Amino acid sequence: MVPKAKKLKKISYEEMLEMASQGAKVLQTRSVALAMKNKLKINVLSSFEDKVGTLVVDEEEIMEKNIVSGIAFSLEEAKLTVVGLPDKPGQASKLFSSLGKRAINVDMIVQSSSADRNATDLSFTVPKSELKESLKIMNSIQKDIGFETIITDSDVAKIAVIGIGMKSQSGVAQKMFDTLAEKSINLKVISTSEIKISVLIDAAYMELAARSLHTAFDLDAK
Repeated sequence: MVPKAKKLKKISYEEMLEMASQGAKVLQTRSVALAMKNKLKINVLSSFEDKVGTLVVDEEEIMEKNIVSGIAFSLEEAKLTVVGLPDKPGQASKLFSSLGKRAINVDMIVQSSSADRNATDLSFTVPKSELKESLKIMNSIQKDIGFETIITDSDVAKIAVIGIGMKSQSGVAQKMFDTLAEKSINLKVISTSEIKISVLIDAAYMELAARSLHTAFDLDAK
């Protein structure tokens, strides 16, 4: 995907957990979580070449904390938008508890109020493999919750920038959004955490977005 990608000497447990959960298929999140809990270093090595690998360690062991350490991306997301959700307490809880009972994991969430403030539109993402089941559940609770309709979009990609340096450095979101805007890439959903900013975009732009962000955050090999 990104030919100029450089190997990292070290990465923190937190960054690796975020990258793994956002689509970077390097390590399973459970293995990283166990290592983090027990303060055990993980050395990630190539099975094909006898070369130095990457150490997954505690944040305190990384002297130079990169503002952004990596870009993760995934095509395994689908977006659902509940249109005309009554704007009153408890509606979102009913909606997400119905999905939770079926063990469907909801990731990104964004809510916007309508002009008359009586209803809202609620967008969220689920694994693409569970889109059909999620839509079935939403239709089954439509009368109880009282929303107007539901719109789905499976032709999307999730892109995330991740780095522990974001805890103390500002401007990452602006650079990310400016970079994507320069490539005319529209953002459908935005989600953030202390060390991560992820966005949902059209799937057709995933490679362009990944490469552009990689360059913008100086992650290319010299």
